[in-house]
Amino acid sequence: MKVQLTTNQIEWRQQFRRFAEEQVKPYATQSDRNERLSEEIMESIRSSGYLGSMVQEEYGGKGFGPITQGLLNEEIGKVCSSTRAMLTVHGMVAIAIQRFGTEEQKQTYLPQLSDGSILGAFALSEPDTGSDAKSIQCKAEVRNDSYVLNGVKKWITMGQVADLILVIAQLNDGPTAFLVEKDTPGLSIEAMTGLMGNRASMLAELHFNHCVIPKANRIGKEGMGLSAVALNSLDYGRYTIAWGCVGLGQACLEKSFSYSKTRKQFNQSIGEQQLVQKMLTEMIVEVKAARHMCHHAGYLKEINAPESIMETWAAKYFSSKMGVNVANHAVQIHGGNGYIQGNDIERLYRDAKVNEIIEGTSQIHEVLIAKNANMAWIRS
Repeated sequence: MKVQLTTNQIEWRQQFRRFAEEQVKPYATQSDRNERLSEEIMESIRSSGYLGSMVQEEYGGKGFGPITQGLLNEEIGKVCSSTRAMLTVHGMVAIAIQRFGTEEQKQTYLPQLSDGSILGAFALSEPDTGSDAKSIQCKAEVRNDSYVLNGVKKWITMGQVADLILVIAQLNDGPTAFLVEKDTPGLSIEAMTGLMGNRASMLAELHFNHCVIPKANRIGKEGMGLSAVALNSLDYGRYTIAWGCVGLGQACLEKSFSYSKTRKQFNQSIGEQQLVQKMLTEMIVEVKAARHMCHHAGYLKEINAPESIMETWAAKYFSSKMGVNVANHAVQIHGGNGYIQGNDIERLYRDAKVNEIIEGTSQIHEVLIAKNANMAWIRS
């Protein structure tokens, strides 16, 4: 397995790290408090071209490979999970169009998604439907030369500000994917606030009331909305979330390691206490293990190995659990100082939990991994 970064990948990682530290991190706490990504972050992301990181160069994107894509999400996830969430859902829309869209759809939307002139959101979940995606209630009907959408989508990341929404709806008893622009008559957007973590991810509930969608805005074949379009988008989403968890865990580790050297109790630094050393050791090993799993999944994607989907499930499952455990240790090491609003550790702790829920809960991953595992994969 290839684990060594190329010179080009190392240079990109350095660039991503500088960007995250200089352009995103200074506004992360403010965004969390306001439950909205700051205009400074939004403008920086647009200007950077990173919104097109997953788009092929012929359509104006950067055409990053999976490993470089992972490094970007790790560095952004290290400083602001909500900004990483924006990159994830935006990419899920771009990936769907790039993989299943018509040439007209690609030419129309991919350049705009790449330069940030439009922002994408992925709409699958509903008020009564989460993991059981086949039970979605949002309906699409054929009417003349158009489709008419009715229903509600909930928990839609960036739904408050997205310009283009990839919607999965039932059409003739088969889930089908559609591109819906935000100014479509009949679409109303209700902001969701009061989240525990990822508070700046601008979630929304979307109401479709007789929304007329041109037939040209269907993505992929009828009935292939889940098995093809959503499957590929969710695979990309899980992969980037896994890397984002590595970044979050790395941030918790670095801050805890530094704090343990300067915080003194009983006439010595707390880092000299064996129980603190135990927590730091667990953090170091778990972060390294999660990063290794993400690298492996990325390498398999780069060589188009079919088992990359299984490795992505495993990486997302482990990395999300790692993030919660490492963040918990970080708060414990910081004590009261890690439990107060305004401290990065407090925000990282709140942000960590949602990663065990989004793009498939940890329990769903346990079912998927156990049911689909085979001896060859287990031994690999």
